[in-house]
Amino acid sequence: MLNLYNTDETCPSFTRLSFHSAVVGTGLNVRLMLYTRRNRTCAQVVNSTFLGNLNVTKKTTFVVHGFRPTGSPPVWMEDLVQGLLDVEDMNVIVVDWNRGATTVIYNHASSKTRKVAVVLKEFIDQMLVQGASLDDIYMIGVSLGAHIAGFVGKMYNGQLGRITALGYKEPLGNIDFYPNGGLDQPGCPKTILGGLRYFKCDHQRSVYLYLSSLRENCSITAYPCDSYRDYRNGKCVNCGIPPKESCPLLGKSNKQFSPCPSLTVLSPCFAVYHYFVDIITWNKNIRRGSITIKLRDKAGNITESKINHEPAVFQKYHQVSLLARFNQDLDKVATISLVFSTGSVIGPRYKLRVLRMKLRSLAHPERPQLCRYDLVLMENIETVFQPILCPKNLQL
Repeated sequence: MLNLYNTDETCPSFTRLSFHSAVVGTGLNVRLMLYTRRNRTCAQVVNSTFLGNLNVTKKTTFVVHGFRPTGSPPVWMEDLVQGLLDVEDMNVIVVDWNRGATTVIYNHASSKTRKVAVVLKEFIDQMLVQGASLDDIYMIGVSLGAHIAGFVGKMYNGQLGRITALGYKEPLGNIDFYPNGGLDQPGCPKTILGGLRYFKCDHQRSVYLYLSSLRENCSITAYPCDSYRDYRNGKCVNCGIPPKESCPLLGKSNKQFSPCPSLTVLSPCFAVYHYFVDIITWNKNIRRGSITIKLRDKAGNITESKINHEPAVFQKYHQVSLLARFNQDLDKVATISLVFSTGSVIGPRYKLRVLRMKLRSLAHPERPQLCRYDLVLMENIETVFQPILCPKNLQL
C-alpha cells in the first residue's frame, strides 16, 4: 500500500486534517513528497534546497490537489501515483498543500494558490540548475490544483512540457475534453438528496477518467465536435477514418491501446461503446420518432441503448444514421431487437417499414457489419430478429 496517509514516522504521510480544522481555517504549508519506482510506497520529502533521490534526467510529474473542505486526503491520490509509475519510470511529486486548502470557505483556499505556485517554481528552478529540462516537467492539477499548475506554467512562459487540468469548463488548452458534454455524469446524484456526492461527484469524475486512461487495457477515445448536440446526433464520429487524422485520446496515453471509446458510464474503464444504426425506410409518409435497440449474444448477455436524444426523421428511401451507445461491447451479436416510438401517449399507433437496417461498430470498425431486411416495426412493440452479415459491398 502507498504510504500517503499513515502515521508511520519513517514514511512521511499526506496531511490529514479534521472538519474542525476546515471550520477554523488553516495556514499554508506546502510539502513536496517524492515517489519513484525505487520508492513507490514510501515518500521522500523534498524541497528547493534538497532534491533527494530525484533524477533530473527523467520526467517529473507534479500532482496538485485542490480545495479540501473536510480536511481529508484525496481518495484518488494513491491510485494516481501508482498509475503514473506503472506507465513510465519517472519522478512523481505529490504537492501536499492540505494546510491551506482545508477550509469551508472556498475563497480562502483559492487566495493561497499563487503562493503554492511560487513554492513550486522555486523547486523547479533548482531542478533546472541541476540539469533538468522544462520539456520533462509535467503537471497534473485537480480543481484549484489546476489553477496552481496554470500559474506555474505562466511563470515559465508556457514552456513546461505539459499541463493537464482536471476540473475547468471553459476551453483553454491545446485540446479540451468534455465527457458527456461536460455536464452531468452518469452515476452521479441528480439532486441535493444525494448528499455530499451531489456536490463533488461530477467534478471528481475527471480524475477517475484520467486514471482510466492510464490503464493498458483502456484508452478513452474522444471525438472533435462543435457541440454535444451535434455529437449525439452522430455528426462528429468520423475521425480516424482515412484520410482524416486519428481520434484524440483522453489523458496520458503514451501507447496506442485497443480503444475503449469516448463518453462515460459506470464501468471499470468509464466508457461506452459506440455503434451506428443505419436505417432505410419505405413508408409513404414521413415518420418522426426514436429507436431503442437491444443486443444479445449467444451467452445471454444483453446491452441496450435508447436513442431518444432527438427524434429522427424517417423518409422514404433515405438512410438515417443513429448513434447508439452501449455500456457493454458484445463481440458476437446473436439477436437484435428494435422498438420504434413516436413518444405520443394518445392517438394512433404507427408502423415504421424498414427496408434495411445495418449495425456497425465504431470501436471496432474491422468487425463484420450486421444487416436485416424488410422489417415492420409496430410502435412500442419490440421486434426481435437474428441479423445476417451485410454483403461485401455494404461493408463500408
